[in-house]
Amino acid sequence: QDTLLADVDRIEVIRGPGATLWGANAVNGIISIITKHARDTPGALLMAGAGTEERGNGSIRYGTALSHTAFLRIYAKYFDRDGSVDTEGRDTPDAWETIRSGMRLDWQVSDRDDLTIQGDVYDGKATQTLSLPSFTPPYRERRMIDTDWSGGNLLGRWQHRFPTIGNLTLQAYYDRTSRDENGVIRETRDTFDLDVQHQFLWGEGQDIIWGLGYRFTDDDFTNNTLITVQPKRRSLHLFSAFVQDDIALIEGRLQLIVGSKFEHNDHTGFEVQPTVRLLWTPHKQHTVWTAVSRAVRTPSRGDDDALTTQLILPPNTLQNPGPLPILVRFLGNRDFLSEKLIAYELGYRVRPIDRLSLDIAVFYNRYDDLRTVEPGPPSTDLTSHPPVVISPLTLANKLRGETYGVELALEWQPLDWWRVNLAYTFLESDFDLDRDSQSTTSGNDPGASPNHQVSLRSSMDLPWQWELDTWLRYVDTLSALDIDRYVVF
Repeated sequence: QDTLLADVDRIEVIRGPGATLWGANAVNGIISIITKHARDTPGALLMAGAGTEERGNGSIRYGTALSHTAFLRIYAKYFDRDGSVDTEGRDTPDAWETIRSGMRLDWQVSDRDDLTIQGDVYDGKATQTLSLPSFTPPYRERRMIDTDWSGGNLLGRWQHRFPTIGNLTLQAYYDRTSRDENGVIRETRDTFDLDVQHQFLWGEGQDIIWGLGYRFTDDDFTNNTLITVQPKRRSLHLFSAFVQDDIALIEGRLQLIVGSKFEHNDHTGFEVQPTVRLLWTPHKQHTVWTAVSRAVRTPSRGDDDALTTQLILPPNTLQNPGPLPILVRFLGNRDFLSEKLIAYELGYRVRPIDRLSLDIAVFYNRYDDLRTVEPGPPSTDLTSHPPVVISPLTLANKLRGETYGVELALEWQPLDWWRVNLAYTFLESDFDLDRDSQSTTSGNDPGASPNHQVSLRSSMDLPWQWELDTWLRYVDTLSALDIDRYVVF
């Protein structure tokens, strides 16, 4: 998925779980990208560039008014990126290029009705070098893979404003994608999504939004000896409903938000993801808020149905003293459960003066039924060429844990043309395997996330439409990844 940067209106980053509105998999945060109305992109735009890494890139866009209430924009975009280097500084054959085109139509059909139609088509290819298991000595080979992908999507959205009972939005979406990693795996996928939402005011102090949704996906895989998905074709259905009520307990002072998402999927069945949020504003410059939320990550097609060869251990070695090679194979698990989160949040926002604001939030997250990979009893396959011992690894939910920390954000505007943003994050985590787990790793090493992060950014609007942005970042040690702490400017 890609779009013109010039067409992006804003990017919203929502901290913490947002499953009540967004549904499953909105566990630790959400990034929402909102593009501009076609009315706001008139005329022609041409961008082009070239260099040693970005060997060539270009974008063209044209926006026009079809009438005083209907606006259209079309675009095309292309890039060609050179291969990168590995950790030793050697060139790697992983060049990448993609071409895409699309359109967006925004039409105010009447004073109460708005219609949006937008879509994209794309085609691309890349090269990558993979280290794949092999059944012959040295039991691993480096293979250069050409990957091709293509697809398209179409979205229609209708919004109607009722005179007395709020706003209604109906949206339908279709996506077709095809990806072929030649010799490794090939997939085509069709997705259809239908969504309806209704927002209205009830009484003097309640703002209610509710909705229904349905999503259908159909995939088709081409298997090989290294990666297999069984069944190779599967259709999945997702039904959902949500409701959220924003209640003014004390007008302008105390606000309660309650809601929940209800989903039924073909992996784990029925899932409920509620939230309760309370905001207290004792003074117009001060706000205290707290929240309790539940969110889940539902299994994927791979979690359920994938069978992949991870590695092959040569015979008569320290890791495999036996006479036959050991084939370590990953197996999906139809009994794999959703991974669950209960999140507790507490925050304080203050604006002591018009040009200065401070936001402090503390959080505690409790995770259950997290993913582990459990070894199973080995078996010998004498029909294979050559014969091998199969050592299976199966998904399970035998990990639990917690994370907690503090987030601080300060925004200061010393001058009309100068803004300074400071952010700090502290994170601590602790994960434990169940007693009956045979996994050799938790899969969530605390050293994989930094304990401390600091960001300092300065943005200046200079004369003659010049802008100057500087950014300083500090990231703490990542011991699990063997990465020392570092500073980037």
